[in-house]
Amino acid sequence: MACARLLVALAAALAVAVPCGQAHAASAPKNVHAFTLRADEPVVHTFSRTPSFAWNPVAGAKAYQFELSTSRSFSESGTVWSAKGLRSPAVAVPISLPWMTGNPYSLYAHVRAITRKGVTAWSKPFGFNMRWSATPVPVTPAYQGLLRWTNVPGANAYMVWLVDTGKVFTTRSNMADEREYYTFHQAAAYSGVVHWRVRPVRWLYGSTDNGIPSVSYGPWSPVYTNFNPPFPTGPLSAMATVSNVVGDASRTATHEVMPAFVYRGNTSIWNTTTELYRVEVFTDEDCLNAVFRGAITGAPAYVPRPTGPLGMPTDTTSVAAARTVYLLDGTEPNSYTFEHIEVKTNELDVSPTPPSGGTTGLLPGQVVKGAKVDLWDSNWNGGRYYWTVMPVNIVSQGDVTTSLTGLALAGETAINVANATGILAGDALRVGSPGEVAIVQSIAGNVITLASGLTTGHAAGEQVARQGGGVIYQDAELTQDACASGRRLTFMKSSEPVVTGHVAPYASGLSPNGRLVGASTAKPRFYGQPLIAWQPVAAADQYEVQWSNKLYPWRTAGSKFAWGTAATLPLSPGSWYYRVRGLDYLMAGSKPQMSWSDPARVIVTKPRFRVVR
Repeated sequence: MACARLLVALAAALAVAVPCGQAHAASAPKNVHAFTLRADEPVVHTFSRTPSFAWNPVAGAKAYQFELSTSRSFSESGTVWSAKGLRSPAVAVPISLPWMTGNPYSLYAHVRAITRKGVTAWSKPFGFNMRWSATPVPVTPAYQGLLRWTNVPGANAYMVWLVDTGKVFTTRSNMADEREYYTFHQAAAYSGVVHWRVRPVRWLYGSTDNGIPSVSYGPWSPVYTNFNPPFPTGPLSAMATVSNVVGDASRTATHEVMPAFVYRGNTSIWNTTTELYRVEVFTDEDCLNAVFRGAITGAPAYVPRPTGPLGMPTDTTSVAAARTVYLLDGTEPNSYTFEHIEVKTNELDVSPTPPSGGTTGLLPGQVVKGAKVDLWDSNWNGGRYYWTVMPVNIVSQGDVTTSLTGLALAGETAINVANATGILAGDALRVGSPGEVAIVQSIAGNVITLASGLTTGHAAGEQVARQGGGVIYQDAELTQDACASGRRLTFMKSSEPVVTGHVAPYASGLSPNGRLVGASTAKPRFYGQPLIAWQPVAAADQYEVQWSNKLYPWRTAGSKFAWGTAATLPLSPGSWYYRVRGLDYLMAGSKPQMSWSDPARVIVTKPRFRVVR
């Protein structure tokens, strides 16, 4: 009787039993290669973000073992990442691979199959390099006080080096203002010529098996030079919002990221001149419901920085000193609206740790603050934001004298005074006579909290004094008056949706007839778990993937988070839809979710058996 063969199409293994009397080990996997979106894209050997890998399936394979190494001989010390028990001939790598280039390659991948006859030989190594694909270059047209550069594929952020000041800071957009050059010195000697460099930054995630370090940054650009005209005087006016599009008085632009704000002039509606300004954003045309307050700056352009504001001086002596130096980053003291309501800049609103169990993706030394300097999408009905730029006055403070109303012991950080009016956070107080100097941390009624404990005890009735010389920062106008005067423009924000495919989804895996394929139709069919990919989007720190077996109403059957731009979906047989969105942890409020991609569809098939006699 003729012996039977069993042909089984499986996702992780195309099990084909050989005829009776013919037992031999399967050959090694072939056509190992790397890709970013689909397994059938043209093969390249240089990548700017961690690729995925695929290979031809092996007949009879039950599982696969995969290895990445810095060694072409795959020595144990060279192993960067490895995986066992893979059930499909494609794998998404969950770490950011280090920048490495070699002659010809610095990184190698290989794979072998596990069959019922044993383990196959390892495949032929696939070599590749990891490096940035481009260096940022300046973008035109130029705006006074604003730096702009081209986006670099694979970059999550950029490091900006202000050469003249010696300062380096990180920003997520491809723009930065020149606040250091203008604040407290708007003359051309400081702001007329600006030298700068920029380099791309990527988030780091995961860890290599052998501990080889990974840096997040790429090479610095050449030194670029911006030439600024004399500082514009005259009425203060809002000019434009700028990103990859420009909005002004003639059109309201929709920005995918928080835009730059450009303005000109130095004279308030009361015909007083100021040297400091603050951008404020509102949800209403009367400019009452503020949702964003920029840092105080002397520049004619403003771009929010997640690294925080300049360290603004708090007394007349340090204001005078600031006129001869470039200010460093630091703390901006709480400032005041025209009606004396205390406010603070959003650049001091530090973002919390991502709730998905990860980190920001940067090494500790690469994260300064991560302030929440992005805005929600304005996708409500007819939604838009209104913005203005406010003149800010430097207000000198006079002497304030009061007294303790109770005993204050050594080490205490809270004192009770008869009248705390006029005393502000950051003030230096002299407690007692001659007494000691204490710095005010906060005030609640007539209770003053100090930044550190008293060094000695003080009795009730002892004097508490703040000597003149301190300064505060206060808007020179009401925001509603500024907007009513015509100094108001609008803009819209709609975060870039994730692109999960073009014509067909960016999906790869085992076809029902046992071949490695990339999706070629809008409803691709796979056996087993498909590997999906997507294009990175600006301002996304991380991505969330959801899948549902129903398009409408959407019923989430599972979800996962990814730092990279690929993931394997654990789907059972059936028809499925999936969608991807970015998570922006610098977005104001408590909801970091960005726009969902359009849902993509995949069909996972059941095994097919055919008995041949």
